This record gives sequence, C-alpha cells and structure tokens, in this order.
Amino acid sequence: MLRASLRMLDRVDLDEALAVCARDSVTNVFVAARLRSHGVTRSSGGELWGYYDAGSLDALCWSGANLVPVEANPDAVEAFASRAQRQGRQCSSIVGPASMVMPMWTRLAGRWGRPREVRDDQPLMALSGPPMVASDPGVRAARLDEIDLVTPACVAMFTEEVGYSPVLADGGSLYRSQVAGLVAGGRSLVRVELGPQGPEVVFKAEVGSVTPQAVQVQGVWVNPRHRGQGIAVPAMASVVEICRRQLAPITSLYVNAFNTRAVHVYERVGFRRVGTFATVLF
Repeated sequence: MLRASLRMLDRVDLDEALAVCARDSVTNVFVAARLRSHGVTRSSGGELWGYYDAGSLDALCWSGANLVPVEANPDAVEAFASRAQRQGRQCSSIVGPASMVMPMWTRLAGRWGRPREVRDDQPLMALSGPPMVASDPGVRAARLDEIDLVTPACVAMFTEEVGYSPVLADGGSLYRSQVAGLVAGGRSLVRVELGPQGPEVVFKAEVGSVTPQAVQVQGVWVNPRHRGQGIAVPAMASVVEICRRQLAPITSLYVNAFNTRAVHVYERVGFRRVGTFATVLF
C-alpha cells in the first residue's frame, strides 16, 4: 500500500507541479508564475516541496523568502509544517490560503518565536471581466527613466503597509533593483503629475505575478497628498484594462479586511471576493 510522502522537487517535476497550481489559477498564481519564470531549480531563490498521496503529487509548498502552501489538505499542511520546523525559519512571511496558513502557523508558532504581525483575514478578490467603471487614461507603464521617481513611492507604500522601510538593510540597493525589474518588465503602473517639487507619482500598482490565466496585483498606493479625491477607483479600472489587454483575462489581488476603504474601492471596480488569504509576518 502506498503511503503519503514528502520530497523536494526538481526540474523533472515541473509539469506535475504546474498541474497542481492549475487547480485554482487565481489562488495559486504566485507559485505558478515563479515556476513558469524560473522552473524548479536551486537557482530559483527557493525550494519546492511536493506532498505525495498514493503515489500522486497532491500538494506543494514554496519555501523561499515566503513560505507558500498550495492545494494542501490537513495532512499535507502537517507534513509541510514538520519540514519547515526541522529546517528552521528562513522566510520573512508565511502567506497563502488562510485554511492552510493558519494551521501551519499553529504548528510552527512554538518553535519560530513571536511574529511581527498575523493577518488572518485578507480577502482574495478577482475580476474576470472588464471593470464596472470608467478608467483613468493617465495610468500607464512607468518608464525606465522614471525609476528614481517610482522607487520612493514604492518605499512609502511598503513602509506604510508592512511597518518598516525596505531600504534599511543595505541602503536600498536590493529594493531599488526589484523596482527596476518591474519597471523594465512593464509591470509597474503609475499616474504621474506635476507637483510642487516637480513630477510626482500620484498612483501606483505593480503586477507582481503573471500566468496566462491570471495576474496578481500588489503595491496599490495613492500619494497621501491626493487621497480622498476619487483617484483610486478609475486608476484601478485602468490597471484591470491594461492587465486584460496585455497579460491575462483575470486580475486578482488580496487586501487586509480591516482596510475597508480599499475593499470598497476594489468592489466598485468590479472585484469580488473569491477566497481568504492569511499572512504571518516576521
């Protein structure tokens, strides 16, 4: 009789791993996009664990800067948590479906110490059609010559959202290179206006993960000087239109449930809740 088992996957397992992700193209877009871009190799920035039940690949867990379970039932969650516990914490967050992340964190909490924050209710929202409102024609892909303009906006968003600045560790060189990569790939979307000190980013969002089926938008931010002016709704409608036209038919994102203003913005654009994520931040 075949028993359940767990092993680290490699390049020969790529097609099977993508098939597991394809069971829910919206929920699993982060891991699917990484596999499509980097494959299953040691140079991809992490490891991919596979959980086998009766000889078939049944669930995955990406272990890198983030720990991300995919299609994991309670037995798979237990197996992944056990592997993570033996390995020790190497990630900055655990993120994914709340039904998987929270039981995993319960198993790891005693060994990994106190997290900075646990966000256990993050609506996963998706829009598979056109936006329900008119778009903002001023939203466009950032240009390469605007990296120095876009980076401070990204730093401000990250600091506001996560609670610390991403530039503290190395002066910002790594984070700036990440922003530059998104700009170079046409995945940094901005509205730029002339402010008191010159051009400034009024709105921004990044397309963090891309597959042929779906994209996941991240880093949505409105310049504090321009909040309350109705910018976010038409700007997000433009993001959806750009993603549908250039990348994939479904646009998704996840947001903290306590951020009711943002949830309302996304709902006005046409996004609907399709699941619940959770994030444990270290």
